Amino acid sequence: MISFCPRRLLPAALALTLLWGCATGTNPRDPLEPMNRAVYQFNDTVDRHVLKPVAQAYADVIPELVREGITNFFSNLGDVMIGANDLLQFKFYEAASDLMRVAMNTVFGLGGILDVATSAGLDKRTEDFGQTLGVWGVGSGPYLVLPFLGPSSLRDTAGFGVDYWFNPLAPVVKSAAPAAHWVSSYYELVVLYFVNGRANLLVAGNLIDMAAVDPY
Repeated sequence: MISFCPRRLLPAALALTLLWGCATGTNPRDPLEPMNRAVYQFNDTVDRHVLKPVAQAYADVIPELVREGITNFFSNLGDVMIGANDLLQFKFYEAASDLMRVAMNTVFGLGGILDVATSAGLDKRTEDFGQTLGVWGVGSGPYLVLPFLGPSSLRDTAGFGVDYWFNPLAPVVKSAAPAAHWVSSYYELVVLYFVNGRANLLVAGNLIDMAAVDPY
């Protein structure tokens, strides 16, 4: 029996995107516009009919304080990869700050539920492997709209794959859960990550819908 693994979706999405690359447009800033618009319409349909209603129900049921703790937990895990990318970009001071954030929030913030590091002056940073590739001299490549993941570029798509593959979520769940249940627990946390993240964007998404003549 073949088991389902979310990590297998990324190579498939990348291959599909590259195959669709023949559908080029005339806009030099968006050479893959026909394909991108088709993927955007697909994403928008899924969001309106599935993701947004689920996120709205989640926000209505889960108190804001709890949602903030969940956001902090995932943000703390993300700081591990941010610190790793700072190291790869030779930003050693920033990498030390990122890893100090992880240590402080994990130990004193109840496993990352509380963001005590920001209060201590260790500000949250944003770095990913796409930015690392840029520092190494790799061009951004064409603008892409990825299925489910949204706007990106060829370079950032590859970067996302690396960041996702080495995300510490799976090892954390595996070490905390019984062997028979860690896989299902991992999937549940992945779903929680995306639903919670979409709930955090509800207000901004509504403003964009009202203001944009062409949301794409």
